[in-house]
Amino acid sequence: MPSIDPAADAAYTARAVVSPERFATLMARYRDESSGAVAGLGGTPGIAYDDASGELLDVWGTGDSPRPVFVFLHGGYWRALSRHDSAFMARALDAHGIATVVPDYTLAPAATLEEIVRQVRAAVAWVHREGAGYGLDPAHIVVGGSSAGGHLAAMTMVHGWQEDFGLPQDVIAGGFPISGLFDIRPLVRTHINDWLGLDEPRAAALSPFLLAAGTDRRCPAVVAVAERESSGFHEQSDIFHSLWTGEGDPLVVPDRDHFDVVLDLADPDTRLSRALHGLFPAK
Repeated sequence: MPSIDPAADAAYTARAVVSPERFATLMARYRDESSGAVAGLGGTPGIAYDDASGELLDVWGTGDSPRPVFVFLHGGYWRALSRHDSAFMARALDAHGIATVVPDYTLAPAATLEEIVRQVRAAVAWVHREGAGYGLDPAHIVVGGSSAGGHLAAMTMVHGWQEDFGLPQDVIAGGFPISGLFDIRPLVRTHINDWLGLDEPRAAALSPFLLAAGTDRRCPAVVAVAERESSGFHEQSDIFHSLWTGEGDPLVVPDRDHFDVVLDLADPDTRLSRALHGLFPAK
């Protein structure tokens, strides 16, 4: 196993930006706000989307006609959290005529990062193939996620995997990674590799920043990052935004840190929510 580089480790220690007490409070908010958002909301929880792993997803906010869908992939550095912590935006999106899908995936180290990526791609494939039967519009799938979920979202945005799942190259209509990780190679020399177990070649093959070079058609995307982040997340968002969009800077969300930024999606009047709404057809 490669030795830890202290500078890289500090750059990617997300929890360094908050106190332990604040971290615990925010994790509780994820679960509490998700439970409140889906209480009484139309949908179908607990759908098996992948025969190989048996993992489940929840569909929330369906209506009388097929709705465009936001697939949200949770963070937790690939080893924590679940779909039950990840539906806090469902009610706000429902008010805008948008459905929400929140998948689980097998957490590391029980699953390799390659397997986790396969599973979230299988979730997208399920939405495309089966979603119409659950009130979803397979022609307008936007995939987003926070932190590790931002990496996973970007791994669905790039090309080179869709054919294996029988999907069109343009299956993703929009991407919305938040404080994501796009070049995994620096993580090989951090404590995060304790549960990922990657070497440089595998990390390169799992880096959307490198894979994007082979992506001819790039879907519309918003790359967002919290203002109060450790340096690695700012650098990663800068390079991926520049590569993917070819213009400007990523959306920097002021007065937010790595863990509270995503909760802005529960409020339709925040800058982050408005940016997400912009990736969907006008209501």
